Amino acid sequence: MTVAKRASEQELQRLYQAFAATIDPIQIEALMEDLCTKSELHEMAQRLNVAFLLDAGESYITIQEKTGASATTIARVSKCLNYGSGAYRRVIDTET
Repeated sequence: MTVAKRASEQELQRLYQAFAATIDPIQIEALMEDLCTKSELHEMAQRLNVAFLLDAGESYITIQEKTGASATTIARVSKCLNYGSGAYRRVIDTET
């Protein structure tokens, strides 16, 4: 069995630049559909939804019921929301 090679820092930077260069939502959607599987897209959308629900003060149980996210996913999003890079917070603050 072959182990997948992790992306290099240069490859990650190219990915970030691709997003930075794509400002139109339709183009971003197309890029995401080309880069990710449907499952990956749904998982990312679910995580963002979890962040919004956590910010709104919803309990883990309620979030699990509303989204189907696991407790582990909710905990990870909570950690990122509270101690991460601030990206979830910027998105939430932009939308509210």
